[in-house]
Amino acid sequence: MDAIPQTGAPADDTERRTTRGRRHLSLVLVLGSLTALGPLTIDLYLPALPQVSTDLHVSQAVTQLTLTAFMVGIALGQLAIGPLSDTLGRRRPLIVSLSLYVVTGALCAFAPDPAVLIGMRLVQGLAGAAGIVIARAVVRDLYDGLAAARLLSSLMLVSGTAPILAPVLGAQLLRLTSWRGVFVTLTLLGLAILAATATVLPETLPRPARRHGELPATLRTMRELVGDRSFTGYLLTGGLGFAALFAYIAGSSFTLQEVYGASPQTYSLLFGLNSLGMVATGQLNGKLLLGRFPSHRVLATGLAVLAAAGVALVLLVTATHAGLPWIAVALFFTACPVGMILPTTTALSLQRAPHAAGSASGLLGTTQFLMGALAPALAGLGGQSTALPMAMSVLGLAVAAAGCFLALCRPWQAGPDPLAR
Repeated sequence: MDAIPQTGAPADDTERRTTRGRRHLSLVLVLGSLTALGPLTIDLYLPALPQVSTDLHVSQAVTQLTLTAFMVGIALGQLAIGPLSDTLGRRRPLIVSLSLYVVTGALCAFAPDPAVLIGMRLVQGLAGAAGIVIARAVVRDLYDGLAAARLLSSLMLVSGTAPILAPVLGAQLLRLTSWRGVFVTLTLLGLAILAATATVLPETLPRPARRHGELPATLRTMRELVGDRSFTGYLLTGGLGFAALFAYIAGSSFTLQEVYGASPQTYSLLFGLNSLGMVATGQLNGKLLLGRFPSHRVLATGLAVLAAAGVALVLLVTATHAGLPWIAVALFFTACPVGMILPTTTALSLQRAPHAAGSASGLLGTTQFLMGALAPALAGLGGQSTALPMAMSVLGLAVAAAGCFLALCRPWQAGPDPLAR
């Protein structure tokens, strides 16, 4: 009789571990979907731009405003929703924002003219920002130090894979429906994520931990965060690394196809491989590197690889007559280290702000998107006859990121690893 509890205990432990594993997987999928919703809303829509221009009888420049409006919304929305979630909790602003995303997606699908479409895209961006900023804040609410960094790296598996598949899925959707059908698809996707969030994600910020006060208190919190030298260092390092990635994304389509003669199919294949490399590096970062090596050393390694890739690109473009394969290798090593840089700088930034994770997350997201928005302009400065502007942009942004890390974070004076908890 005494042996029964002993034989049952391991089974109970196994069952509990299985339950925790399922809950963790559900959390990763929901948070990853929330993080991916904004980029997915951009990339799934890209193949439909010419059709929008034709159907609404407007120029390509006007059609591009539908993208610009969404980018502005998703950048500014994070700055507003992050502090709001510190005051009201995570769940309520997220549910309201996702509901607004669903409504605006439906209105985009039935937009009668470009003015309505542009306006609804702006609001859709504001609503979609909640998923990005609150997902990061939830990670900081639930996890600390190394565990938070590892979960942020895991989110990259979901959020990084979605933009890879989105243009292909968007092109296939257009074979079955019109651009309005793409927005219907995004609406249904938003509805599914809303349902999953309402079902799986609990409130992670208890009332006693919430911040109180109106706009002055929010501005004071932002000022305190920016006044923290290390926080600002991680903020700028991650933002500049993100901008270097956007410089590659903005310049690679023209560079590979027009300068180096890659076909659209070859370009799509290379872009997909580079994106998968970045996702794989993110997993390597979370599961192997962080925890075995100091986080500052991991971050420094990622920045060094990114800078080396920038140097290689400049040399390949200016000092050699290298063909497409060498350029493709250099671009691969431009994308991969971002999988180390972004999760690590995000975790280190949020570690500095346990009292205001929503505000910190909002600052992170807004900085990244605004810096990313400037990168395409830098990559296109030299016109359409050379790949040098893209190469110089990647190198310059990588060096600037490393400089911010060294000057503001001073890793040699950091003491114990901030994520070794």
